[in-house]
Amino acid sequence: MASLVSVTDPADPRLADFVRLRDVNLRKSLEAEHGLFVAEGEKVIRRAIGAGHPVRSLLMSRRWAEPLADVLDDLDAPAYIADDATLESITGFQVHRGALASLERLPLPTVETVLTAAHRVIICEDIVDHTNVGALFRCAAALGVDAAVLAPRCADPLYRRSVKVSMGAVFALPYARMTDWRTGLSALRERGFQLLALTPAPDAVPIDEVKTADRRALLLGSEGDGLSSRWLHEADHRVRIPMNETALARGVDSLNVVAAAAIACYGLTR
Repeated sequence: MASLVSVTDPADPRLADFVRLRDVNLRKSLEAEHGLFVAEGEKVIRRAIGAGHPVRSLLMSRRWAEPLADVLDDLDAPAYIADDATLESITGFQVHRGALASLERLPLPTVETVLTAAHRVIICEDIVDHTNVGALFRCAAALGVDAAVLAPRCADPLYRRSVKVSMGAVFALPYARMTDWRTGLSALRERGFQLLALTPAPDAVPIDEVKTADRRALLLGSEGDGLSSRWLHEADHRVRIPMNETALARGVDSLNVVAAAAIACYGLTR
């Protein structure tokens, strides 16, 4: 059973895993060095533990000890109890969801392993916003996509914000990270995947007009510039979400990457 430990000093070294959670640069270096990530909220914590991530420690307000009692009973890790003011001083924000867990990362599978049994996948190139990455994982998991593959510079799905926005979908959708962006798509082509590059370009083919293949991969580009010219060139088809005349008259000729991906994923899995 987890031991409940009351803490009052935000500088307590035992709380180092939870310090300044909004400081992206600090968290990247700290989490990479110690092989950890932070899950926020009861539902997400349960999903992270259910996915097999070992718990290093928890930090919560006392009111969460009872809702998480069954989780605490099964853990051999400290659960630090603090009041709201102390929580905010440690983390740098108001912890509305009341509970945080520091967990160990598991080794990522290779791209080849993730693709073995997959038929519908999303491929994310340089999507650097953690909120968008979390939302993409949630959409893909909800709509029946089998796996995700990330380019080397894509944001970390296990960053706290990504995990939170995904509602734990980052633990349900298998994913891997490419080691080389320039040749990364070759692993998919070698396994018979049809590569569909999502773009708002007017000369792209409406996605519902592309002849379906047994194995399909949807390529998604960065928030600002979209897909690189290299990946657009390597794709089998450049596809778009058709915009109707009303949308165009309003000056709307495209969707953000999450909305577009949700629509495209729905079509991809039908």
